Amino acid sequence: MSEHRKETRQRVFLKGRIVFNNGSSSFDCLVRDMSSSGARLVMSDATTLPEAFDLYIPQKDRTYRATLRWRREDGIGVTFEEPARTAGSAPAPDPASTEAALAMLLKRVSELETENAALRRLLASMAQSGDSVSAA
Repeated sequence: MSEHRKETRQRVFLKGRIVFNNGSSSFDCLVRDMSSSGARLVMSDATTLPEAFDLYIPQKDRTYRATLRWRREDGIGVTFEEPARTAGSAPAPDPASTEAALAMLLKRVSELETENAALRRLLASMAQSGDSVSAA
């Protein structure tokens, strides 16, 4: 088989986790060969994967943005789109999803301010009722 890779992959045996659908879908895999630009993964099931997903490797505490390049019965090959990030660091935000999240946050803040005002009015009326009862 001819070599199409930019760099040679090192043989490894690492636990991995494939994560997609904005973190709502994930499953385990084994990382068998790896370089800084890609990897070969082995999965227990024949699973449908999106073209791009995150690959988290706990032992390295790194998450790679991976693109599916090939699939065979014994595994899949992926390339990494960007430098790995540590588990604590976040990927670059998508402007469209950031705007949607901001709009949802602003709506929620408005709802909470309205609820807060209603509770303040209720407390004030209870305090007035308590004053009028104690005066009697």
